[in-house]
Amino acid sequence: MTLSVMPQFSLGKTGAVTRFSSINDNAAIAILDTGSFQLGPVGKLLSQRDGGTSRDLNGLKTIRLGVEAGVFANFYPASWLRLRAEVRQGIRSHDGLVADFWGDAFADLTPTLRLSGGPRLSIATQRYFDAYYGVDPARSAISGLAVYAPGGGLHSTGFGGALTWKATDRITTSLFAEYTRLLGAAADSTLVAQRGTPDQFLVGVSATYRFDFSIGK
Repeated sequence: MTLSVMPQFSLGKTGAVTRFSSINDNAAIAILDTGSFQLGPVGKLLSQRDGGTSRDLNGLKTIRLGVEAGVFANFYPASWLRLRAEVRQGIRSHDGLVADFWGDAFADLTPTLRLSGGPRLSIATQRYFDAYYGVDPARSAISGLAVYAPGGGLHSTGFGGALTWKATDRITTSLFAEYTRLLGAAADSTLVAQRGTPDQFLVGVSATYRFDFSIGK
């Protein structure tokens, strides 16, 4: 079990109705907002990964602190459904391209309690997989893992859900759970096969605070 803290933020129009959001959403700003469609830049902070993160990573390449930057799009085909896509380029941590897709159906059980959930899918290029799952001959000799040179393609699929409570007009808390199944080059990695599992589970709680501000008159 691992405890981690993941800061998130989003910006929207002053006075706009608060939209549905998911724990999967990365930091974003909606530049284009038609009501049923949003588009804008998005970014994700990537933590350093090395032997200090887990003993299973001893001997593997250190992944430096970095970011992924790109664009996101939200589409609301119905009042109870949101589809989201993010395409992000790695900076410093890796040189690959990552694309995440997810959909969430949501229903208000009470005026302050919302249930949501839906499928997830992730794909990535070879450079992303090489950074996180590749094992070259030198690293193989140090780590004891078999040599592995991944390609690109599917990364994972899964399902996530959340129960969200609007405590006040500004404070919202959530209990969430996610199941992810590694696929393709990720699942075939010797790191996963010898020291991990393709099945990933995440359970957590979140709390958000909404600030209202405007620039100019």
